[in-house]
Amino acid sequence: MPVTNFSHPDPYKYQTGFDSYHETEAIEGALPIGQNSPQKAPYGLYAEKLSGTAFTAPRHENKQTWVYRIIPAAAHENFIAEDADSYHTRMTTEAHKLHHIPNQLRWNPFDLDEKVDWVHGLHLIAGSGDPTQKQGLGILMYAAGKDMGKEAFYSADGDFLIVPQHGVLDIQTELGRIILRPNEICVIPRGVRYRVTLPDGPVRGYICELYQGHYQLPELGPIGSNCLANARDFQAPVAAFDDEEESEYKLYSKFNNTLFSARQNHTPFDIVAWHGNYYPFKYDLGRFSVIGSISFDHPDPSIFTVLTAPSDHVGTAVADFVIFPPRWLVAEGTFRPPWYHRNTMSEFMGLISGDYDAKVGGGFKPAGASLHNVMSAHGPDSGAFEGASNAELKPQKVGDGSMAFMFESAHMVGVSEWGLKTCQKVQPEYNEHSWKPLKRHFVNPNKKA
Repeated sequence: MPVTNFSHPDPYKYQTGFDSYHETEAIEGALPIGQNSPQKAPYGLYAEKLSGTAFTAPRHENKQTWVYRIIPAAAHENFIAEDADSYHTRMTTEAHKLHHIPNQLRWNPFDLDEKVDWVHGLHLIAGSGDPTQKQGLGILMYAAGKDMGKEAFYSADGDFLIVPQHGVLDIQTELGRIILRPNEICVIPRGVRYRVTLPDGPVRGYICELYQGHYQLPELGPIGSNCLANARDFQAPVAAFDDEEESEYKLYSKFNNTLFSARQNHTPFDIVAWHGNYYPFKYDLGRFSVIGSISFDHPDPSIFTVLTAPSDHVGTAVADFVIFPPRWLVAEGTFRPPWYHRNTMSEFMGLISGDYDAKVGGGFKPAGASLHNVMSAHGPDSGAFEGASNAELKPQKVGDGSMAFMFESAHMVGVSEWGLKTCQKVQPEYNEHSWKPLKRHFVNPNKKA
């Protein structure tokens, strides 16, 4: 199995299974038996419920976790806007502050930033919708070089799907610890508090924040019960807690894309035990089981979907997370790269490592990105087209050492001021370099010489 092989072992323990009901305790007997909220919880703990959906959501959609902690999460001072103007400027999804344009866009690799921590290294590139209405999504880059101190962060706006491109994230969440490296992903649900430290130095990567619903595995339909991302390969943390008395912490809240902070005199990481189905999880992209055509033509790129967030319209997603891992191409008589197309969905692509097989000109690089918005025409660049049109169609392994991905959405995505101008990474001649060199090959049989 082509599982990512890292040079040092993961120091933390995990439970396996996606969307499973888990229970875990750091001290034996800390989980109450038969009751969620007994009159007195074991060891003098407080019972607290973390709800990711409405209480009355259908059972198959209901997300909740009961936690047993030393001090309730409510015990903090009032939140105060934290440098609200500058943070709001680089995080806003207000419609009048986003640029909705039909042009194809591509970004050079985004910079590392060793001067800031996780909280202050988040930058919105593009987005759609409104977190106050729980509609839409935001696409962010993160770049940080400092550990968070005695601090914690949570987003009230949505679930964070984190895709590392460079460096290692050591994520201490309320529900346990996660180590996250490139070629792995992590989802931290709305409201879960966490702290990020950097054991191997500066980090950089991508985030798709989901304002609407939660990520889930896609339905497999005629594929059957296996392949793509298998539920058993997802990992959730086990309970781990800090026991600190009278320790000063700062709690950050991302609330309608504005940063607030509050002080509290105890650690946020004091959950001794928990049970439920609302928790952070991670997944190794090397475990994705790729499928494809073994005759002619190739299926839609939806066959590479790892996670999806459905909209209210069946078969249409607020966000799909799609990857393009190493794979074999064997289709006969077929143009093998992605075809030229215009899509009702918006496609934001990033590159973790290597080269993407549909872009051979060198402009799409690791830590860069591209955006092809609703109905913006795109496809292979001229070099990829000429090569694929004239190649000998033998079985071919593509993507060795490469991992590209796509955040795809039914929403028309607006580009932030930071993404379009401030970061100064937009390639001004992307369209001209990619598609203007395409040659005319048409031979009209009805045209007289």
